[in-house]
Amino acid sequence: MIAVRTRQLGKAYKRYRRKAGRLLEWIGAGRQHELTWVLRDVTFDIERGESVGIVGANGAGKSTLLKIIAQTVRPTTGAFELEGRVAALLELGIGFHPDFTGRQNVLMSGNLLGIQTSELERLMGAIEAFAEIGDYIDRPVRTYSSGMQVRLAFSVATAVRPDILIVDEALSVGDAYFQHKSFDRIRQFRDQGTTLLFVSHSPGAVKTLCDRAILLEHGCVLRDDAPDATLEYYNAIIAAHRAEHAIRETETETGRKATRSGTSDATISEVELLKEGRSVRAVHSGDSVTVRISLSTQSALPDLTVGILIRDRLGNDVFGTNTFHLGMNRTAVTAGERLAIEFDFPSLDLGAGTYSLTAALHSHEVHISSNYDWWDRAVVFQVIQKSHPLTIGICSLRIAARWCEPAPRPIDAPPVIHSTS
Repeated sequence: MIAVRTRQLGKAYKRYRRKAGRLLEWIGAGRQHELTWVLRDVTFDIERGESVGIVGANGAGKSTLLKIIAQTVRPTTGAFELEGRVAALLELGIGFHPDFTGRQNVLMSGNLLGIQTSELERLMGAIEAFAEIGDYIDRPVRTYSSGMQVRLAFSVATAVRPDILIVDEALSVGDAYFQHKSFDRIRQFRDQGTTLLFVSHSPGAVKTLCDRAILLEHGCVLRDDAPDATLEYYNAIIAAHRAEHAIRETETETGRKATRSGTSDATISEVELLKEGRSVRAVHSGDSVTVRISLSTQSALPDLTVGILIRDRLGNDVFGTNTFHLGMNRTAVTAGERLAIEFDFPSLDLGAGTYSLTAALHSHEVHISSNYDWWDRAVVFQVIQKSHPLTIGICSLRIAARWCEPAPRPIDAPPVIHSTS
């Protein structure tokens, strides 16, 4: 049976261009805002008793998704269905009144969670024992530390086992002892059949508590798989983003100076490494990528060849080709033309490491006779190993291995004699 079902969930917040925009819009002066989408087209099902982790970078939309499912935020688009009583541990202690005692806040918070006062009074002893805040239970909450508020809020929220438990990074502020204690209770609920929806930046917690993990990026579901597979993919994305940021930062600092030569009868204006249409500086081994070269001609040319060359970090040639060898040369090119060409790599099977991309414009087969523009290291990029077995070298070949029985020695084969003389 499905406990949680979401269909095309989306959430957008209004951003007004000026302070008076909200008022102007209210009096009918037309639309004054833009929509900022933090969640888009999120669709998944969670079976009853299943534990699902939500992972992703800050700003990916994880907390917004949980708030929608916990019904504290309304979605802009889409719909969701819940089956059973829900307890949400989002921002623990937020609803506590600072001037009321812990005991009074337990009654108020419990009522908001749908627990009857009589039931709360019966559970009060267990709530106090789990929170372990001693005499502070009868003191105003304003005298509590943040950790004490977390302890009491968690104790109230989990006093009765829910059908669906939603947990954000609410326990990260607690001390190590209480974190262990809280996770033990969550684990017990899970073992008793509670459906768990869990957000955490801790890979260990996700692997331990969850049956599967959903990766969010820019508000969209990027992967929904077993925890190990999703977390490996997430780590690869983080590594790619770090590598790309470092390379772009270096380009900014150095101005991306590189050796250029040629007659300038034709010149390269831009070289881009594209993945899914987006300019990148880091890719995974085996990704589908495109090299796009934009150029213009300053003179009439009998023919025009565009070439590319990939080199490793030591400057060794790894791969190169051009439009002449691919049968795509341009002839009778007129002056003033603006052209672009794309070289598609369905699978860039390079080994992990740093590479550079050189682009060239020339005539005929090679650039030696008529070199129009040669741009060394036009793009520097990083190739990152995927989750498949580690390999070394500048190429990542598809390979499989298997154990097999040794070939039998022929019956009439002479014995092997080892001589020491």
